[in-house]
Amino acid sequence: MPNPYEKRILRVLDHIHENPGGDLSLDALADVAAMSRFHWHRVFRAMTGETCAEAARRVRLHLAACRLVQTDLDADAIARDVGYDNPQSFARTFKSAFGMTPQAFRSRGDLRSPLSYARTGDYPVFPIEVTTAPNRRLAALPHQGKYTEIGGVFEKISSIFTSRELWPQARGMVGVYYDDPHAVAEADLKSHAGVVVEDDFDMPDDLEDIRATGGKVAVMHYKGPYAGLQAAYDYMYGVWLPESGEEPGDAPPHEVYLNAPQDTAPDDLLTDVVVPLKG
Repeated sequence: MPNPYEKRILRVLDHIHENPGGDLSLDALADVAAMSRFHWHRVFRAMTGETCAEAARRVRLHLAACRLVQTDLDADAIARDVGYDNPQSFARTFKSAFGMTPQAFRSRGDLRSPLSYARTGDYPVFPIEVTTAPNRRLAALPHQGKYTEIGGVFEKISSIFTSRELWPQARGMVGVYYDDPHAVAEADLKSHAGVVVEDDFDMPDDLEDIRATGGKVAVMHYKGPYAGLQAAYDYMYGVWLPESGEEPGDAPPHEVYLNAPQDTAPDDLLTDVVVPLKG
């Protein structure tokens, strides 16, 4: 019997096929899936092997190829029908995918497509438990860009806590990650690096007061280099979550760092990946 996540993926794919000229943005497809935008993109990519944007592009170009060969519609009209308002952009994208211009493809008259479905791979397995976590208050600084470069922001906030002798009030380090790095351009990825503080902490004006959502959560206990966290996320969203019967809540995942790279070997780093759940 199909699980609820499979049904959502099929619903989204049907929507893409039926509305190629419509809004197929990441957030719009999350609405079709009826899942929080913080988690849907990760679930889709981990289960199908392609991002929502890649799926939309693949379907749009496939439908365009069919119409080029099977109809007499003008190529510009076909481009508009499948969501490309700019004929030049459509022509470039089509040539990049099919190795020839739309007109050359029409002249060849063959529907063979070089596009293929992506395939998921093997994921490393880490312990995951459903539990209750506290809502964590963070004294935080924002980061935009590669998640792998957030370390500089953590060092900055650490320096602030050291220089102002605030560490006695600290209760750990947490990163909040708002976007799926497979679905959002690296330069546009948004996150926060934070120090956990109590509710009565007097927040400095130059730090942001951020909350990491607790309540019912799934916690993955990851051990290893931070560079391997993406594969851990893939397992959590692509394998564990669909099989668990749980559904993610409308809040971004966050990572709780249980030790630090300054005094810990990469293979011994411990990170709890926390995904808020409904219910």
